[in-house]
Amino acid sequence: MQIRNYSERTVTTYVSLLSRLAKFYNQPVDQISIDQLKDFLHHRITTDKVSVAVVNQTISAFRILQKDVLGQQWESFKIKRPRLEKKLPVVLSMDEIANLINKTINLKHRAIIALAYSSGMRRSEVKTILPGHIDSNRMRIHVINGKGKKDRYTLLAKKTLELLKMYYRFEKPSTYLFEPCGRRNQCLSDSTLNNIVKHAARRAGIKKNISFHTLRHSFATHMLEKGINLRIIQQFMGHTSIKTTSVYLHIAQFDPNSIASPLDSMDI
Repeated sequence: MQIRNYSERTVTTYVSLLSRLAKFYNQPVDQISIDQLKDFLHHRITTDKVSVAVVNQTISAFRILQKDVLGQQWESFKIKRPRLEKKLPVVLSMDEIANLINKTINLKHRAIIALAYSSGMRRSEVKTILPGHIDSNRMRIHVINGKGKKDRYTLLAKKTLELLKMYYRFEKPSTYLFEPCGRRNQCLSDSTLNNIVKHAARRAGIKKNISFHTLRHSFATHMLEKGINLRIIQQFMGHTSIKTTSVYLHIAQFDPNSIASPLDSMDI
């Protein structure tokens, strides 16, 4: 997987899933049959209540093992994947986002929330961002090595830049833009970033079940509501397919009275 340039996170996840499979049957993973894999997946779905994403990751990991490591023909092992869940993401209103930021007293946490929302960056991208990735001249953020090993540019809001400047003068991080207190040259953990948002939501009186990723969903939805082209939003979000971005069409709210038919602009 490393030779094929899989991300470190994907490698860790796949190895962990295969390890769980091997421990479940207490036998080497290369001796596990397709029927055993199906029984294991059934157990994970019915007992452990795992998501469709985890099931698909387990199948993908098993496929790499059989095809690329053991040299087996995957067609003889092929297993049908479960249908994807079509759940709409939770989003916050613009007032809720403003309240979330205003109720956050800690300057670092305030800067993190503002940066994540105003840029649409993923949690993994925020945690590894470096000060040099902030391009204040062009008002852009250079997202390096994002999901799928892809680089892109996204928005840098003026108010976010002001917060980042205040934070940087106060904190003076060594390597990463956001580092744990007392631990230089390290990035914040996923759980820490998630807790920052959840604690802020409680202070703001927000009852919705949100996570760090909710900031990204809210950014895309609000951009769409402001009339930004879906293709542009796709580029800011770093989505490979426009289908992924189009989910926000089902969430965004539009005022029908503000939309005119193209016929009304014609000279007829």
